[in-house]
Amino acid sequence: MTGSDFPAGELLRGVRVLDLTNVLAGPFAAYQLALLGADVLKVEIPEAGDLARRLGADADLNERHLGASFLAQNGGKRSLTANLKSARGREVLLRAVGTADVLVENFRPGVLDRLGLGWDVLQAANPRLVYCAISGFGQDGPLRDRPAYDQIVQGLSGMMSTTGTSETEPLRAGFPIADTLGGMAAAFAISSALVHRDRTGEGVRLDVSMLESALTALGWAVSNHLIAGRPPERIGNDNATAAPSGAFRTADGMLNIAANEQHQFVALCRVVGCPELAEDVRFAERAARKEHRAALTERLEEALRARTAAEWEEPLAAAGVPAARVLTVPEALEQDQVRARRFVHALPFPGHPGRELRVLGSPVRVPGTAPASPGPPPLLGEHTDDLLAELGYDTDEIARLRAEGAV
Repeated sequence: MTGSDFPAGELLRGVRVLDLTNVLAGPFAAYQLALLGADVLKVEIPEAGDLARRLGADADLNERHLGASFLAQNGGKRSLTANLKSARGREVLLRAVGTADVLVENFRPGVLDRLGLGWDVLQAANPRLVYCAISGFGQDGPLRDRPAYDQIVQGLSGMMSTTGTSETEPLRAGFPIADTLGGMAAAFAISSALVHRDRTGEGVRLDVSMLESALTALGWAVSNHLIAGRPPERIGNDNATAAPSGAFRTADGMLNIAANEQHQFVALCRVVGCPELAEDVRFAERAARKEHRAALTERLEEALRARTAAEWEEPLAAAGVPAARVLTVPEALEQDQVRARRFVHALPFPGHPGRELRVLGSPVRVPGTAPASPGPPPLLGEHTDDLLAELGYDTDEIARLRAEGAV
């Protein structure tokens, strides 16, 4: 098998992950591992399951514990219900831990310890276990016990303070960026820990903070403060590091242009029919363009209004100027580029034969292959009996576990 035909879904083949997480950051992390071939067992509360099963834009799906938020992040997983507040339920989990490579959870710090399932207990059950705890603020520090959702972290990280304009209040991003960053950081850390475990035989305990994950994504907003002593300001769609770099009005909509280098600026001026701007003393050099950003934007937008955003894209790109339309989410998903990369995948809709479920795959490619979910998201507890049998429980024992409310 060569690098060009290696199936991406084989990268984590043979790795078993116990997913004890809820809503987004944790499920997203485990989903990324499933897309690359891990066998993910989603451990859920009997009858209730992951809260995301009741979250999404379709009220009917929420009522049936198949909320869009759940369906989007849980493809290919198998659902095992276990009541961790019962002794027998904890016994089931510990038996599963003995077969697992990874356990990931996003309870508040200390919850598993209070249940008698802390790191020492888990490590005793499986010394090679990679244990990943995802939380809003980390497992220590003065905020460790605070509840956190994406919006809370967006605010505390400074993200909101950089979003908007000088005339607006701070604005949150219109999507759960802090949750997603925390989940991606966890997936990366877990994969790294598996390499360490396979090299040394040692289990690893991972502590992933959503707050710190968010801070790492702030780029120049953080580095300019820490290194240059200059805190960021809200500048809307403009890029603080260069001009002209931002969103510009055209005949029919907004066009993002990032002419960050001198040759790109010269090419931009030529393509839009204003070559004289490159010679104007106000715009001739990078620092001057930033100082006179408003005047430059006004002149460029006068020229850009001669065509639509779509009509400008190709000639600007051909001239080496990064430029692209500002699309809606539906438009973005239907782009030829996204289709060509097979990033949106069709799965069977759980519990609805013949219905199609469309979800995103992995942004990571192994040449020639696009990682896709190995199967649809699970119904709540769909695989409980099969998984208990895999763990060594016989039919009578499974029946007793159900009768006791342990699973």
